[in-house]
Amino acid sequence: MASASQMEQLVERVERLLVRYEELQRTNELLAEQVDLLTQERDSLKSRLAAARARVEALLERLPEIKSAA
Repeated sequence: MASASQMEQLVERVERLLVRYEELQRTNELLAEQVDLLTQERDSLKSRLAAARARVEALLERLPEIKSAA
């Protein structure tokens, strides 16, 4: 059977692992929040790009055709 010293070391290691696990969980939560925010920002930018592209295309359609000199 393990000595008291070995048992104490094992308990300390387990406690450190639990603390590290909690830290990693919190870090993961923060990263997930950042991913959500960046996804929203990306979707907003894509929407703005599509609207700007539609406006440019509408303006291009209003321009008179340039007949090429052939």
